[in-house]
Amino acid sequence: MQHLEEQIAYLTRTVDELNEIVTSQQSDIDLLKRRVQMLMEREAQREAEGTGGAVFGDERPPHY
Repeated sequence: MQHLEEQIAYLTRTVDELNEIVTSQQSDIDLLKRRVQMLMEREAQREAEGTGGAVFGDERPPHY
């Protein structure tokens, strides 16, 4: 009986710890989703304005 009580206590603690981890990860995911959405909206706005386009470090501008 003692062994079962210890195992239940251990499993309960493990579930609580995992719940905290999942909750933290969900907060991170929500933040990242908002940031990605913001970046997508910003890029869509740039494309609509005609100011889009990425310049890569090793790429020469078109006027060279």
